[in-house]
Amino acid sequence: MKAALWEIETFDYHTAGEPFRIVPALPILIEGTTARERRERAIEGDANKIRKLLVNEPRGHADMYGGFVVPPDDPGAHFGAIFWHREGFSTVCGHGTMALGTWAVRSGLVRAPDDGETDVVIDIPSGRVTARVTMAEGKVHEVGFHNVPSYVVARDIEVKTADFGRLRVDLAWSGALYASVPAAAAGLEVAPSNLARTVAAAHQVTAGLADHPAAQHHLDAWQHGIYGTIFHEPMPASGPGLRQRNVSVFADGQVARSPSGSGTAARVALLSDSGELAEGEGLEHYSIIDSRFAARVVDRVDGPAGGLVVEVSGRSFPVGEGKFTLDADDELGLGFVLR
Repeated sequence: MKAALWEIETFDYHTAGEPFRIVPALPILIEGTTARERRERAIEGDANKIRKLLVNEPRGHADMYGGFVVPPDDPGAHFGAIFWHREGFSTVCGHGTMALGTWAVRSGLVRAPDDGETDVVIDIPSGRVTARVTMAEGKVHEVGFHNVPSYVVARDIEVKTADFGRLRVDLAWSGALYASVPAAAAGLEVAPSNLARTVAAAHQVTAGLADHPAAQHHLDAWQHGIYGTIFHEPMPASGPGLRQRNVSVFADGQVARSPSGSGTAARVALLSDSGELAEGEGLEHYSIIDSRFAARVVDRVDGPAGGLVVEVSGRSFPVGEGKFTLDADDELGLGFVLR
């Protein structure tokens, strides 16, 4: 099928302010039998062209995020998902999982009672995750997701940066590899006014870790590298547990508007390991725009790929529906990104 004939139906959501564009049916077939295989095949060919069409201006923007709904790996899941952003296809997306769970229930794809919880099981490239949708009086009240196991990879790695000095960085895995840095150590506050410097610091941290052995995944070469850099700062406690604010920068400068679902899971792994987050306590996690996730450990998994199963909860809402096309005479083609 020629690109000029594509008509792409989408359902746009936001989770705690972070956009997520859902494509329930593609006009092409992505080969593969698992979400992982389909992600690998999607990197080249028409699926990547559709990603660019939906991310790039004038149909998207530099911080756009979304996902393709694909078949599940096996009958144990409701469906699969391939996540994408400006730079390509990611292995995990917490806010996207929450949006997909909300969409699945709101659309009737997964039936839910008027009151109570319903699990939406989704296969993603890094494993199987569950979006738990809480209904109240026939409406979606909240959605949480149980992420793939998260664990600490390395602590206190020294990274030399050109503009922010020597930083001490912790690494944690939560379906992708995140670097965590105290914002104050880089002379930053987690605030929109510091956005440009925060992005610059994230670039320098990621570059400084590019060849570090800890940035190489111990099981899968295809998951090597730093996915996101998180700058975090404490907040005054309002009760049991911890309150923190953070901003996650990923995909060559995209900035998470939400507290980052998988990034929050990575933070919980680090805070639990250090003892800052006591067993049974939760993390209130705030974003650069002050939107909120709540997170807690719900299980522990043993073995070489074990870790903590973290539940991250928040709210996700529809913001629009659309049909995107590409005219054969459009000289801008798949679009552009100005920033």
